[in-house]
Amino acid sequence: MDTLNQMVLGLNKEEIRFYKIYSSRIASNQPRKDIELFDLIRKESEQFDEDAACLKLYPDGNKNPYYRLKNRLKSDLSKSLMVQHFEDEDVAQAINLYNLARHYISRNLFPLAEYFLGKAEKRALSLENLELLDLIYTEFIRLSQEMLSINPETYILKRQENELRLKSIRQIDDILATVKYKLKITQNFSPVDNPVVDMLQETVQRLTDSKELKGSSALRFKIYQAVSQILLQQHDYPNLEDYLRVTYAEFEQEKLFTKSNHQTKLQMLTYMVNALFKNNNLEESLQWAEKLKVAMDEFDRLHYDRFLFFYYNSLVINYSKVDMEKAISTLLELEHNEKLKKTPFYIVFVYLNLSIFHFDMGNYREAIKRLNQLYHHERFGNTAEPLKFRIAILEVLIRLELGDTDFLEYRIKQIRKDFTDQVEDQENVRELMLLNLISDMFLKGVSLRSEEMKDRIKLFTKTATPHSADAELVNYNGWLERKLTRAQTSP
Repeated sequence: MDTLNQMVLGLNKEEIRFYKIYSSRIASNQPRKDIELFDLIRKESEQFDEDAACLKLYPDGNKNPYYRLKNRLKSDLSKSLMVQHFEDEDVAQAINLYNLARHYISRNLFPLAEYFLGKAEKRALSLENLELLDLIYTEFIRLSQEMLSINPETYILKRQENELRLKSIRQIDDILATVKYKLKITQNFSPVDNPVVDMLQETVQRLTDSKELKGSSALRFKIYQAVSQILLQQHDYPNLEDYLRVTYAEFEQEKLFTKSNHQTKLQMLTYMVNALFKNNNLEESLQWAEKLKVAMDEFDRLHYDRFLFFYYNSLVINYSKVDMEKAISTLLELEHNEKLKKTPFYIVFVYLNLSIFHFDMGNYREAIKRLNQLYHHERFGNTAEPLKFRIAILEVLIRLELGDTDFLEYRIKQIRKDFTDQVEDQENVRELMLLNLISDMFLKGVSLRSEEMKDRIKLFTKTATPHSADAELVNYNGWLERKLTRAQTSP
């Protein structure tokens, strides 16, 4: 989607209203093409046709004035948002104060520049925004050449001390960004042994032992981010639960949670819900889910929309263990939630879980129906390949339960062809073993009662690990064991 379209469609009601007021500051007797284009994008939304809009606004077909109009509208929208939210967010406010100081420096109004730099420094210090402090101290040093009242040595020393802390924070940031990226692109289906995680662990240990940095709340939040990612990567949910329980209590007791780090607080609550779920503490997991919901209402629902999906996910995963019907009804409620439809993973979450839950309940026709809805959705193409591969395995299991063996041979061949990289990946050895077992049992007719097949199934079940269990959409071992039991008890 075009940048301008994203900007327009991303506005809330208050921002739209403010932009209309802001744009009306310029009186004009002529039709406002910028307002017309703005309204056109809003009205047509994702179906917006740029060529049609260009012809409507400029019937002669000349695109140059249309492109200039787009650029002007982008610029006006940016200014409108900055004016409207000038003091909304602490970091933005500090940056705006810094920008005002630079403005007065450019106009040689040095006392005013010093005044706003001082206010920016005070705000940045309260936020522990070390990157912004570096810029502020640099401007103070430059300003000292114009004002005798400013001693450059004071700010040179401040900048040097700030640089040491900033270097430590950036070390964690750099490695943490790499870890998070790898987690995202692999959808958690990545090896437990990861050299980047080892490097992160060493950095955390060194910085935790640093006397100079122990009092920094910014560093403490960075260390939390790092430790939680290490434990997540290692699938060490018991230690993650213990660590979060202690760290969250400390942060609350010391009143470290603020509006500027509220997103981190919501993330901690989300991680705690998931860790408790993984450790089978379902009742407490639901209690922490309600804590998450309460926290989402804080600061006028700051980050509410972003974490709404995670809240519902918390309900669904827990209800799936204690009340499957309630889990399904929650998903059906989500299916029509307009806010959540904007979440990238939303459609996969809803339809895939509906398919999995109906499969677990033995409602195989409903399971395949939901899976087909997922396949045909326009966003399915953006799903990560490892997850697509496991979805294809799920489809095979559903088809088997439906007795659709004619389709089975074709689908298995197609999977091997379409997911060559996944089939060859050692991470997916259980999926490959399962496909081979299914081919032999249901296509080649090898009896489940044969000693060979019993031994192969036993070998397969022994390859299960906590890591493989996290990756599997359904319990492969349980499914195979049920098949084996039925074969042995049937006449």
